[in-house]
Amino acid sequence: MKIHRDTACGELTAADAGREVALGGWVESARDHGGLLFVDLRDRTGVVQVVFDPGKDQELFRTAEGWRSESAVGVRGTVRRRLPGNENPRLRTGEVEVVPSEIETYSVARPLPFDVAHADAVDEALRLRYRYLDLRRSRMLENLRLRHRLFHAIRQFYTAEGFVEVETPFLTKSTPEGSREYLVPNRQEPGTFFALAQSPQIYKQLLMIGGLERYFQIARCFRDEDMRADRQPEFTQLDVEMSFVEEEDVVASTERMLVETVRDAAGIELPHPFPRITHAAAMLKYGSDKPDLRLPLEIVDLSAAFGKTGFEAFARTLAAGGVVRGLRVPGGGALSRRELDGLAEEARRRGAQGMAWLVAEAPGSFRSPIAKFLSEAELEALARETGVEAGDLILLLADQPAVAAAVLGWARLWAGERFHLADGAPWHPCWITDWPMFEWDEEEGRWYATQHPFTMPREEDLPLLEREPARVRAMKYDLVLNGYEIGGGSIRIASSEVQNRVLKAMGVEGVERFGFFIEALQYGTPPHGGIALGLDRIVMLLAGASSIRDIIAFPKAARAADLMTGAPAAVTPAQMRELHLRVT
Repeated sequence: MKIHRDTACGELTAADAGREVALGGWVESARDHGGLLFVDLRDRTGVVQVVFDPGKDQELFRTAEGWRSESAVGVRGTVRRRLPGNENPRLRTGEVEVVPSEIETYSVARPLPFDVAHADAVDEALRLRYRYLDLRRSRMLENLRLRHRLFHAIRQFYTAEGFVEVETPFLTKSTPEGSREYLVPNRQEPGTFFALAQSPQIYKQLLMIGGLERYFQIARCFRDEDMRADRQPEFTQLDVEMSFVEEEDVVASTERMLVETVRDAAGIELPHPFPRITHAAAMLKYGSDKPDLRLPLEIVDLSAAFGKTGFEAFARTLAAGGVVRGLRVPGGGALSRRELDGLAEEARRRGAQGMAWLVAEAPGSFRSPIAKFLSEAELEALARETGVEAGDLILLLADQPAVAAAVLGWARLWAGERFHLADGAPWHPCWITDWPMFEWDEEEGRWYATQHPFTMPREEDLPLLEREPARVRAMKYDLVLNGYEIGGGSIRIASSEVQNRVLKAMGVEGVERFGFFIEALQYGTPPHGGIALGLDRIVMLLAGASSIRDIIAFPKAARAADLMTGAPAAVTPAQMRELHLRVT
């Protein structure tokens, strides 16, 4: 390498005019204007223009003419100010250009599979196949810088707070809770398997038993789940655990950390303190346990208003223990009849018996297929409870509470997108508290923990564990930002007796699966609790990206496939024999 870089492309300004510099980077574009060749040279800091004049050096000009886009090259030359009127105010380097005296071609790029400068319009599968080219885009580089800044700020925060970063194993024991695991065959004991850790949960609790008291880790975790925009099979989470704490201690520390690190890394000021909403209230008002509070829409329970209704569909649902709930959509009266009927059809597709709609045309006057079945008193109550105004739409659903919440929760998000209600809205974090301890799995015929089986039930609900598990509340708290769950934590069980009771309620044999952990709980376990935050999702939100694939250097695509390397792939018969495995 003859030209050893001493200056970054994107850092040159008018103050550097007259300087001799050595640059290295990639050819972003080349333009031949009136016999002069203008090459945009790019590195990770930005772009600078290099001007080749055949009248001054024909050999340099001919060499530069052969440069293809994305070739790696070096340039030595002198910085000069651009002629008046030729400045580019969109670039930091827009007042200057470089006149080369020497150039070097490090590596000529093959014809490109896509134009890197306009890769946003390229199919994502193609970009992932050539991820090393996709990463050269300024947006992708900035996303990775943002990720680095956030991780750095997190480490600084917890170090200043007296926490110790500890790495926990990737290879661990398979457990029956949580998501599907990735299994790793053990060559030394054929027929036995490790599982890739879904989280460091048990290990961080063992660290508390071990006396560390304050632990954190930016941890890699693995889950064999179906792909979606905010999910990957391998992901990064912030893992935190603290001893001798109550719920308020963990919540306050996490909130302070998030406010400070987001400010430092992204220059974004999160409003605080974060509001706290019980799980029951969130499901009632927003139809979701991760509500997007940017949307000024709330679901209203209208069961009392229709308690004596003569409308048979509502009366039948209420008699069967169901509810009647409504959602006011400001300005929704502008929707066409076709759109309104489409909403009702989508509600049925999502499991509801149907969904009624009413458009307010004037105070006390509604246009709707069901208006004639409702009494004047019911229409007045409907208007009063929803606060509807002329031109608004009310969506009504009569069904069981879970169905009503899910479908109206979907309708709330649909309305927010249809009427751009979140556009320009500020950041809205919140805590969701007082979760149900268990949820019933119809297929398995047993109770599952809503988070994990090591969460402490509320003390006053412990007597309900064996006889009414559906009523037990967990000391669990989730952190939500703009409709995304970005973290979840809890106060942990510190008693082997309570731990065994919880596992028994779930139909899990504690000694067989968690014997080592239950034993550890019997050796002076401090009260402890913690939280895990999904850092990929947080960076995605801060970057304004639509998928976490855009903020991970080498993500997986659909079906957990790495399109660049071709993983997963078959292995050789010899490898299979060594592991005592075969595919059937």
